[in-house]
Amino acid sequence: QVQLVESGGGLVQVGDSLRLSCAASGLTFGTQTMGWFRQAPDKEREFVAAIIWTNGQPVYADSVQARFTISRDNAKSTVYLQMNSLKPEDTAVYYCAAGKKSWAETMVKDKGLYTNWGQGTQVTVSE
Repeated sequence: QVQLVESGGGLVQVGDSLRLSCAASGLTFGTQTMGWFRQAPDKEREFVAAIIWTNGQPVYADSVQARFTISRDNAKSTVYLQMNSLKPEDTAVYYCAAGKKSWAETMVKDKGLYTNWGQGTQVTVSE
């Protein structure tokens, strides 16, 4: 049984930082593309960041570029999202996702690539 368990969310103020973690089990972590998505109230789930499987290149949404950093630790089967300079518009439920092997930016931005999802962790940024 595949499980993705996110942690690290919370309530912070503008400009603060948070580090999200996603621990995976029940899958061969090293063969998975790992990504983060988020969903704000009344909005669709959107891509945040992912790591291309073939070359380890991180890919980011324009809205988080230069503020967020995605990384993975294959030995711990864990993917991280370091979020700096948080803004109110970053408020959302953040979801970890595991997907098929990837080799292009367009692939990792597509929700259809991902076959397993976590339950999400709430991030709230107050002014």
